[in-house]
Amino acid sequence: MMQYFSAILLAFSVAGCRVPLPEQPGQPISMPAQWASGSGGTNVISSDWWSQFGDARLSRLVHEALAHNINLQATATRLDQAVLYADAEQNRIPALDVSLNTSKQQSNFIGMPFGDGGVLKSRYTSHGLNLGTSWEVDVWGRIKAGEKRTITDVQAAHADLWAARQSLAAQVVKAWIGLVEANEQIDLARTNIVILENTVKQAALRHSLGVNGALDVQLAEVNLATVRALSEQWRAAHAQQCRRLEALLGRYPSGTLQGGRTLPELMPPVPAGVPSELLQRRPDIAASMARVRGARYRVEEAQGELLPKLNLTASTGSTSDALQGLLNNNHLVWSLGSNITQPILKGRKLRNNVLLQHSLAAEAVLRHRQLVLGAFAEVESSLANEGLLQKREHELSDAAVKASRALELAEHRYRRGLTPFVTVLETQRRYTETRSQRVSVRRLRLENRANLHLALGGDFLEPTPVVWGSKP
Repeated sequence: MMQYFSAILLAFSVAGCRVPLPEQPGQPISMPAQWASGSGGTNVISSDWWSQFGDARLSRLVHEALAHNINLQATATRLDQAVLYADAEQNRIPALDVSLNTSKQQSNFIGMPFGDGGVLKSRYTSHGLNLGTSWEVDVWGRIKAGEKRTITDVQAAHADLWAARQSLAAQVVKAWIGLVEANEQIDLARTNIVILENTVKQAALRHSLGVNGALDVQLAEVNLATVRALSEQWRAAHAQQCRRLEALLGRYPSGTLQGGRTLPELMPPVPAGVPSELLQRRPDIAASMARVRGARYRVEEAQGELLPKLNLTASTGSTSDALQGLLNNNHLVWSLGSNITQPILKGRKLRNNVLLQHSLAAEAVLRHRQLVLGAFAEVESSLANEGLLQKREHELSDAAVKASRALELAEHRYRRGLTPFVTVLETQRRYTETRSQRVSVRRLRLENRANLHLALGGDFLEPTPVVWGSKP
């Protein structure tokens, strides 16, 4: 009996040699009270942020993507898996096993004289019914830490699903904007081709009359061929954006989806709030924070592996040579017991695992801080681009107006013989480029607005929390 208690004391003394916890590296990120880009205000509740682009077709496509996108469905499946796994861990009950066995045995007694030189044989049939159970007592909280870790896995998967929804919405919006831009650029190129075709005809006519040289005709044809090539380039971009959008919607990428003809006007500026609100609003930050907590629970689990495990066991059963005798109390046997196990030779492996989990937890903390820093950078960049792109579009709009006037003047002076034909061609080229650049900058502004919504966490609505025990 003394040897039994001595073994227990030895196990506890070995478990007491715990590995010291290394300090978590890195320093918290200091946040300013306001965004450096100068935007502020209070966020307002606004569901379906993509509706701010004022296109009902776009809103329908976003909802179609949210319902049928394959990658989003896969992300939702991972959430279901995490919920099922966590639910199994939370409903931990004692292990219970029941077994029913039957055996038939024959023994031969060779060498024993029983007359006629025969061999004595004995046959025996046995039936057994056994019921056993075992339960590990969570003395050190190792099992509880594992249960909490599975909950953080569910929280991370839920936040990942919400982040995937926001990202998918932004991808659909930007693909739609690219499709509309391609349509508008194709229309511009078609108009420019008509203008340049007339220019080529005029140059050829004046050359036939001996007014202009052959070089003027060739230069006009060069401009026309360049714009035609640009038109084909935009047609290829249209097909690419169309198939990309169809794939996001879960459709076959046939390239038949029709987009709008003109890019929409921007809505008023988005109220960005204050930097501290970003930590509670962005789902990817919430997922990262859940993984940090899960990594710390893994540290607790690894530390618990160094400590003794206490198991309670119980069993009951009966054995009989007849099946009907299994339920007879005269054949019933039972036992109760407990055992304490302490790993000794695996101590180095377990201690290294503790250090490994500490390192992984420290990495999770650093990755989380980098994610937060990157989130701040995304918002600051998008807010800064809002003003810069607005000024750029304003300047290009002004340049387009002036280019139109310059073209009229160049053509008028050319007809009067005051300006060479090459000046007309150069003015036409600048006119077409300025109009095209203005459309591209409008597309950049719209994409930047989508990026800003995504950087701020989507539609400012908190994701619906997971109700434990029900499907999210």
